Amino acid sequence: MGRPKALWKLGHSCLGTGMMLETLLIIGLLGWASCQESQTMTLEEKTTIRHQIIEMFDHAYGSYMKHAYPADELMPLSCRGRVRGQEPNRGDIDDSLGKFSLTLIDTLDTLVVLNKLDEFEDAVRKAVRDVRFDNDVVVSVFETNIRVLGGLLGGHVMADLLRQRGERMQWYRDELLHMATELGHRLLPAFNTTSGLPYPKVNLRYGVFNPLSRTGTESDTCTACAGTMILEFAALSRLSGESVFEEHARKALDVLWKKRQKGSDLVGTVINIHNGEWIRRESGVGAGIDSYYEYLMKAYILLGDHVFLQRFNTHYSAIMKYISQPPLLLNVHMHNPTVSIRSWMDSLLAFFPGLQVLRGDLKPAIETHEMLYQVTKQHKFLPEAFTTEFRVHWGQHLLRPEFAESTYYLYKATGDPYYLRVGQSIVEKLNAYARVPCGFAAVQDVRTGTHEDRMDSFFLAEMFKYLYLMFSEKSQLPIDIDDYIFTTEAHLLPVSLSITRAPIQPNITEAVPASQDDDLFTHSCPSTETLFPNNPSFAKTIRDSYKYLTGVGRAFNSLPVREIELPFHDNVMEPVEFLKSMGISLTSLTEMTVGDAKNQKQEQKGVFRVKLFAEVRQTPEEEEVVPHAVQLISPPFLGRTVLTAGPAKFGMDLTKQEHGVKGRIVKVSPYNACGPVENAAELKDCIALAVRGDCMFAAKARWLQQAGAIGVIFIDHREGSNSEETPLFQMVGDGDSTEDITLPLVFLFSREGAVLTAALEEHHNVDVLLLPQDRQLGHDKTQKPISMNIKLRLTEEGELEEKAAKGPTLEFVLENEEVLSEEELGGNRQVCSRAAEDGRTELCSADSTRSLNPDTEPDVHP
Repeated sequence: MGRPKALWKLGHSCLGTGMMLETLLIIGLLGWASCQESQTMTLEEKTTIRHQIIEMFDHAYGSYMKHAYPADELMPLSCRGRVRGQEPNRGDIDDSLGKFSLTLIDTLDTLVVLNKLDEFEDAVRKAVRDVRFDNDVVVSVFETNIRVLGGLLGGHVMADLLRQRGERMQWYRDELLHMATELGHRLLPAFNTTSGLPYPKVNLRYGVFNPLSRTGTESDTCTACAGTMILEFAALSRLSGESVFEEHARKALDVLWKKRQKGSDLVGTVINIHNGEWIRRESGVGAGIDSYYEYLMKAYILLGDHVFLQRFNTHYSAIMKYISQPPLLLNVHMHNPTVSIRSWMDSLLAFFPGLQVLRGDLKPAIETHEMLYQVTKQHKFLPEAFTTEFRVHWGQHLLRPEFAESTYYLYKATGDPYYLRVGQSIVEKLNAYARVPCGFAAVQDVRTGTHEDRMDSFFLAEMFKYLYLMFSEKSQLPIDIDDYIFTTEAHLLPVSLSITRAPIQPNITEAVPASQDDDLFTHSCPSTETLFPNNPSFAKTIRDSYKYLTGVGRAFNSLPVREIELPFHDNVMEPVEFLKSMGISLTSLTEMTVGDAKNQKQEQKGVFRVKLFAEVRQTPEEEEVVPHAVQLISPPFLGRTVLTAGPAKFGMDLTKQEHGVKGRIVKVSPYNACGPVENAAELKDCIALAVRGDCMFAAKARWLQQAGAIGVIFIDHREGSNSEETPLFQMVGDGDSTEDITLPLVFLFSREGAVLTAALEEHHNVDVLLLPQDRQLGHDKTQKPISMNIKLRLTEEGELEEKAAKGPTLEFVLENEEVLSEEELGGNRQVCSRAAEDGRTELCSADSTRSLNPDTEPDVHP
């Protein structure tokens, strides 16, 4: 099998035969250059944007080196480094940090791609001099593999290349490779399981089973966590000569393949590492599974092992059958894949169009990418999760690079400058909404634009690499990018590894019956006519179907007022239900016009010509969240301190509890409440105080309910979050039934939670009341609106009823010359009619559900 020269080329080419598709780029560039849309971009524009990207990178990387190094990450709002153990714990987010200068290592090969060779050589010297892995810290096996091991390998490959050129790095003696090998051995204890699936965490110094390791009790891991090791581990084996790494990674992939659901060929999200049983059975292409599929495809490209392609194609057929509903990518149950199990998508699935480009399946890649682009135009960035109606589900944006990644692949495959414009929009939005004086800050909520004190290392490792490559010509790069494969962290591994070392014992995949649905991309070279049809508007036609998917960008054209005739009885209007049955709702109007004289001549007895005015209102983005409260009622607070809280969709419904739930608060040990409660005796009959993170809300609630708590207050682990800047949300369950959870649950953001924990530390015994916010003790009740029975009728002059109906009524009368609104309350008539100077009559708006207090009704004159 010939060595594939380039990742994206091979994806379009002979996936089954291994032929190199040197013609793809030519086809892409020539075919599209002759038929561009109006999105063309000049070389001068590309150069300007490329220089802008370099300036942005300098700002981000320079801020890290100035304010944070040698810490793992930069805190861009605080202008200091994030050192694990010295900042408030963020739960499993901090498992990426290992006191090994994470951002520096993750950025090494990005420096080379951006042609910053002096900075690269300096960074390698710093890494060799300062970075150590003998740290007593528990880290994520997955994150450490893709960020640190991948970063070291990518840095070594670049350093070795520069050394071979004889221009620089002549002092380099494979130090980064030696560091990578050491780190690989420190990760290996995680694979010491009966199944071969790795533990999710490992202590860099003590491994897994050492009494000092503080790990080894985990029983579950995500599919992506176990299935995203093969690229880095195989590259380490072939560069170091130690086959043990590749062997373990291959075995883990074998287990996942064997444990797939045979009927659907799908995998779940979380699996037991000891017995291989699925713990979470939802299946999609986003968080928890994403890079498993990516690594099957890329393992074939890097290693030339056809078995990985065979597995990928099997999974891909299932994905396109059950999960892909263009332009959406849904989540289904792996055992019952015909039914979607949730109404939202997460941002990590944005990588999938790029993977589809690699496979050569261009049409659905264009469709899904365009959907994602429309969502970014609506919300500035991709929210961490968004509904199938493209509303915000989780508002965070962590500067994730997956959308930029897919944009890069689509541009490389098509040469369509439309995707350069998409890339340009990414650059502009990052500068406009994420840039801060000390780098770039994650967005805490795309709806408010508030920032989070966080700049993850992947922002430098991936985002700038994809953006820079998008706006660069091959001649402007210091390396031939087509000789490398991107890992999921965008680290560069040479595809020549498939022939530099003899492969170890290959994986074995049982025969999979050929599907009748296999397309021409599955095992053969794609037809250029199918990939690039003889149609200048191929991609544009696909995109145009989704151009106004979210409603953003559509030009507003007011609809003309149309007149319809409605049948009425002689003097009495048909029931209002008649209008309702037609979909007509009655709203307050600010302006109304009577038909002209010509139309009046056509009126007949019993028939009135009515001009209807429609008011279009947008549906609110989010379902209404009822604010709850944590009210401190013990001395010295006595109800004066009230903290705004969010409710839960499961557990006791506090809106149905007349007096709320009262109790003394007790801090849980362990604070994350993700396991057996150590202070259960102290917690019994009290309200538990626990921190968010590490496991699902429902899992925490079950442990606390079992310990005897009568309620739970969860506190956000994201520092700085608060109810004033971040919209409240409802805590959700874990996908399974939560009927067993009966205690009340509320959620406090970090700032409100700090008030509560400070009170507990100072006074020790603090009683609180959990209840809906509008029922808090001492809260002035708002005046209940007076409901009105609205009666509508049409009449001619002289037929106005002299006596009002009993009870409050509101009567609208259409007359020949003007429109009157008469409000009759117990015989006292208030006429609200304004004659404009131009002869029009304006109606004052009347809302029958508002209080009739004159102080709140300035438009009503006696």
